[in-house]
Amino acid sequence: MAEQAEQKYDATRDNTPENDDPAKKSRRKLVVIAVIALLAIGAALFYWHSTFTEDTDDAQVDGDLYQVSSRIAGQVTKVYVEDNQEVKAGDVIAEIDPKDFQVALEQAQANLANAEAAAIQANVNVPITSITSTTSINTTSSDVQGSQAALMQSQKQVQAAQARVDQAKANAIKSDLDVERYKPLVEKDVISKQQFDAAVATAASNRAAVLEAEATLIGQQEAVRQTQQKLAQSRSTAVEAAKNGPSQVKVQQARATAAEAAVKEAQARVDQAKLNLSYTKITAPTTGIVNKKNVNVGANLSVGQDLMTIIPLTNLWVTANFKETQLERMREGQKVEIEVDALGGKKFHGVIKQIGGATGSRLSLFPPENATGNYVKVVQRIPVRIDFTNLDQENSDHKLRPGYSVTPVVAVK
Repeated sequence: MAEQAEQKYDATRDNTPENDDPAKKSRRKLVVIAVIALLAIGAALFYWHSTFTEDTDDAQVDGDLYQVSSRIAGQVTKVYVEDNQEVKAGDVIAEIDPKDFQVALEQAQANLANAEAAAIQANVNVPITSITSTTSINTTSSDVQGSQAALMQSQKQVQAAQARVDQAKANAIKSDLDVERYKPLVEKDVISKQQFDAAVATAASNRAAVLEAEATLIGQQEAVRQTQQKLAQSRSTAVEAAKNGPSQVKVQQARATAAEAAVKEAQARVDQAKLNLSYTKITAPTTGIVNKKNVNVGANLSVGQDLMTIIPLTNLWVTANFKETQLERMREGQKVEIEVDALGGKKFHGVIKQIGGATGSRLSLFPPENATGNYVKVVQRIPVRIDFTNLDQENSDHKLRPGYSVTPVVAVK
């Protein structure tokens, strides 16, 4: 028994590390060192990742979905696209029958030409009216002066006629006195009968001259009255011309302004008709992929009717829902590395553009009510917008699509 125990002891001693081969010892040391190094590197990476970056897998690519609709009512004559077809901004994707809109444009252009002609006529009439008004004022003023001169002349003629009446009356009185003196003389044959008859004839002639002079005086007085009426009429016309002349010019200027406004209104109708005609060609508002196509040849469209949806390929960004505990050191402008799952982990580069103003749950249709007796604190998520910084080059093949799941890593230090 003692011999067996000694042999067992010897076997155990031979298997101890002190009796191993030195090469084996070296390999074991290297393995231990490698394991320790890997653990240290892993711990360092974990520390660096948790300290200098923030990431989330609750993120996706976003983009504006463009709803293409009809801006006019009409019948579709051509459709150039199908579902899932890629289009570029400005490409014609459908056409509406343009005949009615072409006729409306021609009518609007004819109305514009008519309005322009009326405006030209109204503007030409402004200086004509001004000249006519000035001429009328000057003419009526001259008429007043002429009437005044004619009145003065008529008044002088009345004075002359009155003088002739006085002279005729004096002559008549003298001739009557002569007849009275000649009567006793002719009876006594002092003078001849012939001389007496001549005196009687002269007296009769002078009396007739008095009547004629008085008639002339009455005619001259009537002429004065008529001249006074004409002067009053001329003055009234002059006052009316001076008062109405500027008003007539203003009226014509107002007509010209209204005609110019009518031209602008007609031009607006022409522009609207051109727009409506251009709307007969429905174009893609952006570069993207056609989806939910809902239009075919022969369909009668109404204004605002949805035709299709275009998914953009260029104007894209990332909406990342970070936990509220991750936002302490997150700021706008920090750089982000974005890994896209659908593209085999391809990385894109971006920058934080905006941090949401409220949590996603608060913006939901039925926000949760946290003021309950059994309230359990739940970490909320805040939407953060991340813009791509070099999308044109990194997405030159346009493989990035809205809705793709991504993992953004934000460098917070």
